[in-house]
Amino acid sequence: MRIGVNGRAMEAESAPLVVGTIARMVAHGMEPLLSPALAAWLNESGMEPAWPVLPMEDLRETDLDLCIGLGGDGTLLDTVAWVGRAEIPILGINLGRLGFLSNVRLDTVEYALASIMGGRYLLQERSLLEVTDHQEALGRLNFAMNEVSIHKRESSSMIAVHVHLGADYLNTYWADGLIIATPTGSTAYSLSCGGPILYPTSDVLVINPICPHNLNVRPFVIPDHYTITLRLEARSDRCLMNLDSRNVSIDGQSLITIQRAGFTVKMVQLENTDFLDTLRTKLSWGLDVRSGPPRA
Repeated sequence: MRIGVNGRAMEAESAPLVVGTIARMVAHGMEPLLSPALAAWLNESGMEPAWPVLPMEDLRETDLDLCIGLGGDGTLLDTVAWVGRAEIPILGINLGRLGFLSNVRLDTVEYALASIMGGRYLLQERSLLEVTDHQEALGRLNFAMNEVSIHKRESSSMIAVHVHLGADYLNTYWADGLIIATPTGSTAYSLSCGGPILYPTSDVLVINPICPHNLNVRPFVIPDHYTITLRLEARSDRCLMNLDSRNVSIDGQSLITIQRAGFTVKMVQLENTDFLDTLRTKLSWGLDVRSGPPRA
């Protein structure tokens, strides 16, 4: 099995752990090929990797069976960007803190690798958002698995975001910004802004204002077949647009079109793992100190 292995810069002390984890993949019969980002960091950390580097920016030109992200959720989002439209299955091994998306712990790596080699896993398709404007700034990375968010910049003044769903006017948000989140992203930035938790395979999106100056606007859930158009009105010349962990500076009067992407992320789901269990263990969902941990 040929696998792409991705990672981002961490503390140099983590390099032996990363190398050891890749060596465990080899022991299970996998053939690892490193992303340029991971190989560069290992070299900078004084660990010359013994495995080849996969230089292609477009993984559609490869014959990889799987891509593994070594790190936290940010690394997994970087891995999604690396895989792009190739739709190669992705697994996250958590070397970071929360590990909501990268939910394979170090103490379960052996089980995870054996399960993959034995075919004991499922693939869960996650939807993405695609931004169809600002191609010059975004290049081929014009998609996001968690969210697309717009933020004010260079000013303490709010921005106005005029929103249409298809041809229909929805609302004008006076706020610090606006989040368009997928079901996967509903447990990320949108959650911090009071948004709802959505089941990952739901065919919906969340429109969620960031610090709106209005008591009458709340997060809004819509079917994901809508094309969303945002027209910005800012006092400053520039605003900031974030696509997961990537950001670009855009004109303060931009017109932005967002829709569900025509491809998906195929997340590896191991046996005995479940989104609801992850909610309870990672986000303490349902925890009540009066009655102890939630019980089935």
